[in-house]
Amino acid sequence: MRTQVCIIGGGPSGLLLSQLLHRQGIDSVVLERKTKDYVLSRIRAGVLESGLVDLMREAGVADRLDAEGYVHDGTVISTGDEEIRVDFRELTGRTVVVYGQTEVTRDLYAAREAAGGAILYEAEDVTIHDADGEAPYVTLRTPAGEVRIDCDFVAGCDGFHGVSRKAIPEEKRREFEKVYPFGWLGILSETPPVHDELIYATSDSGFALCSMRNAHLSRYYVQVPMEDRVENWSDDAFWDELRRRIPAPVAERLVTGPSIEKSIAPLRSFVCEPMRWGRLFLCGDAAHIVPPTGAKGLNTAASDVHYLYHALVRHYRDGDDAGIEGYSAQALLRVWKAERFSWWMTTLLHHFPGQSAFDRRMQQAELAFLRDDRAAQEAMARNYVGLPY
Repeated sequence: MRTQVCIIGGGPSGLLLSQLLHRQGIDSVVLERKTKDYVLSRIRAGVLESGLVDLMREAGVADRLDAEGYVHDGTVISTGDEEIRVDFRELTGRTVVVYGQTEVTRDLYAAREAAGGAILYEAEDVTIHDADGEAPYVTLRTPAGEVRIDCDFVAGCDGFHGVSRKAIPEEKRREFEKVYPFGWLGILSETPPVHDELIYATSDSGFALCSMRNAHLSRYYVQVPMEDRVENWSDDAFWDELRRRIPAPVAERLVTGPSIEKSIAPLRSFVCEPMRWGRLFLCGDAAHIVPPTGAKGLNTAASDVHYLYHALVRHYRDGDDAGIEGYSAQALLRVWKAERFSWWMTTLLHHFPGQSAFDRRMQQAELAFLRDDRAAQEAMARNYVGLPY
């Protein structure tokens, strides 16, 4: 099999890259280790920066997003019973859209299938060959047999545990990591959201987040120790703990119900440098991980797609390889800014083991500064809606 770009990973970043390239007449094949149903069963966050929304429109897959997504003009940071609203629209002229990552993926699958795009599911033993040469190729095993894909470029969109990053020689890559000493216990419930915007809450009991998927589906989180287990938490225990951590007026109007999904997500920061090795490019979680605080995971993957997509278009249309040569440096510049923002929000809002009284007072002073200083709110808003590509 021959293609121009072999994309490893059939999640939203791989599918978005494939769809954008297709609209520019560039052929690609997407390899996915799981089945389509499995990919669509994964529950992920869904706060989309304005840049990702624009990319979806450019890819021709934003009709449902525009019709069903919830535009958020701001967010709420609470400390105890005090609520600090940061108005994105007023401070930056931009907004974010709440639209589930599963729905993004569903829309992209529909577009690739309608266009006859090649997607190989249940791709096992994927191996990248000669990435640093002039003629890379990828071998894999499918239920139908062995496959070899010759290509011009390989895009590694296969996540942290995928094969793409490991195809860069260990002595040629540098990895940076911070593991946080807590996780987020999250539940999904068929209940109306407690607020029409996200609430990031910090209290004497720890961090909590009130989020949503739609008008009838809510997502809530509380900070828990890393060693905690889902089995330790009944639904009633979760709701009681959430009420303790959010402002009292919000807690009073909270509608509770049975959880339809419950899990604990660890928090970590991770970056791999470089994000390019010859004709192999890393995108999204294959190259970097952010804590969910600040909703940068999918959005940072989208910025990688933006840079790589435009670099490949310049290569094929204009014979200009400047974008390809500069991809890693350009992508990493924005990645590290997203890492900084997620680290800042995580550090600001969570309780850390061994945290001193001084540390807690510094968090409170930072929150007071955010409340009272318009420039501080503007800096947060600019980062939250997404720095320009």
